[in-house]
Amino acid sequence: MVIYKLSTGDEVHRYQKSIVIKFKDDRKVLSTSYLNGGYNEKLKAVYNYDANPRAGMECKLRANTLREHMILITEEIGLDPYTTTGLSTAASMDNVSIKTVSYEDLTVTAIVTAGVEVNGGRAGDPASFHEREGKAVMLKEGTINILLYIDADMPEGSMTRALVTCTEAKTAALQELMAGSNYSRGIATGSGTDGTIITCNSKSKLKLINAGKHSKLGELIGLAVKPAVKEALYLQTGLCPKNQFSMLRRMKRFGLDVDKIWNRYKTISSNPLDKPEFVNELEVLDKEEEIVILTSLYVHLMDQLDWQLISPHQAIEEGKNIIQRLKARYAIGQEFNFRWNSCDEAIEAMTENYGVLMAAIIEGGRHV
Repeated sequence: MVIYKLSTGDEVHRYQKSIVIKFKDDRKVLSTSYLNGGYNEKLKAVYNYDANPRAGMECKLRANTLREHMILITEEIGLDPYTTTGLSTAASMDNVSIKTVSYEDLTVTAIVTAGVEVNGGRAGDPASFHEREGKAVMLKEGTINILLYIDADMPEGSMTRALVTCTEAKTAALQELMAGSNYSRGIATGSGTDGTIITCNSKSKLKLINAGKHSKLGELIGLAVKPAVKEALYLQTGLCPKNQFSMLRRMKRFGLDVDKIWNRYKTISSNPLDKPEFVNELEVLDKEEEIVILTSLYVHLMDQLDWQLISPHQAIEEGKNIIQRLKARYAIGQEFNFRWNSCDEAIEAMTENYGVLMAAIIEGGRHV
């Protein structure tokens, strides 16, 4: 079915777990795909495909190479693999977000599927594989896939600059949501296998050469991509500001979770609740306004310490103030360990102290 009509007249179709744009005229395409990736002026279609076989099942490589894998997908959805480029993902095409912005005779459209709950990461995180002779030891489907459509003619170099601006907009969306990496304690900058396809209209009378942030085109790319990424993340996994208002979500990337707080609770409680009762108490605490706000400040101290913007001593001292405020709020007498010898040890100590604090609040039975 046709789900959207672009300003050029090209139609966006959704069928067979895919979103397809078939071109009505000549287009310039820049793609990160394994199939016809790079710059190309001979393509007739682009697509995004949901490779997830079924809920709870792993996406698997269906051929000897990623390119052959993509050829199989392309043929299955009725397209010519020699004149098509496409992306593959584990996100549902039903959860696509389409955002269009315009200024005078310039129109930019972002068509996005996204999800970072499993594969979200930060540039520089520990790698998941090493490629040898064109072969990798694993396959993870892309989780933020962007089809960016620019209704203007652009030279090849300008399209690569548009890719930079598009990527910055995606990362800005993740930062504004405080989406955590699953591989480090950093804020995610994307997933490990994101893909982008940029299409521009080579028949347009509008010729543009600048896609940087200072240009109007760069602005429109940001205005289309950032909200589309946010909406797609919400549609796919529920990631949104409301759901991120959570002590546990803020602390997750530092390794603090329900089980770790439960283990701390068992060591300090003289008459512990059973686990279901404990989890219920923690879930209530998790969303309390003062807890979440102070957790946000506490986490930012650890981030700045990790980025070497403040010293371990400065982070620890200000972290103490936050803990003391919550101790007073809940009349907690628990003592905390503030010893450290390095940046990593300081962050580990701060995380440990916060877990003990949450356990002590529940043990005190003073949550209101």
